[in-house]
Amino acid sequence: MRILSGVQPSGVLHIGNYLGMMKPALQMQEQGETFLFIADYHSLTTSPDPDLLRERTERVALDFLACGIDPEKTTFFRQSDVPEVAELTWILNCVTPMGLLERCHSFKDKIANGFSPNAGLFDYPVLMASDILLYKSDLVPVGKDQKQHLEVTRDIAIKFNNAYGDILSIPKESIREDVAVIPGTDGRKMSKSYDNTIEIFGNQKKIRKKFMKIVTDSKTLEEPKDPENCNVFNLYKLFATEEQQEALAARYRAGGMGYGHAKQELFDVFWETFRPYREKREELENNMDYVREVIRKGGERARAVAQQTMDEVRKAVGLR
Repeated sequence: MRILSGVQPSGVLHIGNYLGMMKPALQMQEQGETFLFIADYHSLTTSPDPDLLRERTERVALDFLACGIDPEKTTFFRQSDVPEVAELTWILNCVTPMGLLERCHSFKDKIANGFSPNAGLFDYPVLMASDILLYKSDLVPVGKDQKQHLEVTRDIAIKFNNAYGDILSIPKESIREDVAVIPGTDGRKMSKSYDNTIEIFGNQKKIRKKFMKIVTDSKTLEEPKDPENCNVFNLYKLFATEEQQEALAARYRAGGMGYGHAKQELFDVFWETFRPYREKREELENNMDYVREVIRKGGERARAVAQQTMDEVRKAVGLR
């Protein structure tokens, strides 16, 4: 089974990225042949500063390796190191109905949040389809917000195969319902767009300050509190053991504990969870040549697979 996932280098990686994408990526290394790419082509849809894009791309590579991505088990690469993905995107564009893209909610959401309505942003689902289909992926872990794009990918693959023969694999999605939406500091979905994220790496005092800003209700210290309807506890459940969760929930219900105490408990369990990753990251940061070599070799392996697919696609559509 071939499994594929990708992440945009759109900024500093946060808890939502880790739980929604990084942690599943670590798990899928043991489940099949894994491809993981840094989606720098996708980042161009929001026109980032070139130097910033390069810096963020290297940071993503560093963070993922620090968190446990094994280059012996995972083909870890930069999207733009495989130019065949752009060629396949053009070919798939020529079989993709406009109406299919017009129904995609992500374009409308981006425009509503102030992004410039460029053609790349509109065509994003086709590039995503190419990312998946180029490697004949069997399984694609996605968040709920990306589920529609995977459905579009299947529609495009079926349309291509109906026209040219059974060349492209029809992928299945894997959605982790338990962490589909990670609450941010304001209670909304954790997202850089909302400026409500908590980074997984960085200065201890600054990160703790973000935890202390998590929005709660106005109940006093003495009042009993409902853990299940608290943003702090909902984040705590993602890192704590069952015993720790039960103990903190009991303190919530008993009263006599302020939200500040709960936030400190949350920070402590978070900080301890990421301790080994911080230590590994420090080692890697002092050996960036190794990090760059991992990405280069991953690109070579990914491109070898991509070229095989493109040989079939070109022949099918009449380009060879």
